[in-house]
Amino acid sequence: MAQDEPTAVTPPDPEPGFAERARDRLHVALLWGIALAVLVALYFILAAFLPRWWAGRIGDAVDGSFARGTSTGLLIGAFGMALTLIFLGLAGLSLVKRSKIPAIIFAVLGLLAAIPNLLTLSVVVGDSNAAHAGERIFDVQAPAFRAASVWGVIIGAVIGLVVCFYLVRYVRRGEQLAEARAALDAQK
Repeated sequence: MAQDEPTAVTPPDPEPGFAERARDRLHVALLWGIALAVLVALYFILAAFLPRWWAGRIGDAVDGSFARGTSTGLLIGAFGMALTLIFLGLAGLSLVKRSKIPAIIFAVLGLLAAIPNLLTLSVVVGDSNAAHAGERIFDVQAPAFRAASVWGVIIGAVIGLVVCFYLVRYVRRGEQLAEARAALDAQK
């Protein structure tokens, strides 16, 4: 039999000093400050552009038709809100099951599904020049779109909450069935 060679024990790394910790924290604070400045600048740039752009896209799609304004508003409002709630509900269920990657993916999808309704909201409640221009575009080229969007959001919220309720019930029922099967197997 070969004799085992002794392994060398390496001493633990010394703790970083106060100056090193302070420098690391300063770097992190600097990175957060830069990220915050970029986000604020991006906000102001997008706030000046997006409301007018969104209203123009909706105005082009509706083209002054009351019926198209109503149907477009209902569809965008309902689908946007329902999908947002469903994706966020799935993200919550994934977090309960401790699945972080699917939770992040579902949360991002939920935020993406909310964008059309958030853009409409930015036109309606915004006080920038772009928001006021967007309101005028909605008034002329997309009649009934704003009111129909509100109703669509309400309808979508009801649909999304009902779907989330049944998803949670489905998952809980599956857990109860798994527990019942485990109890039956333990009895056998």
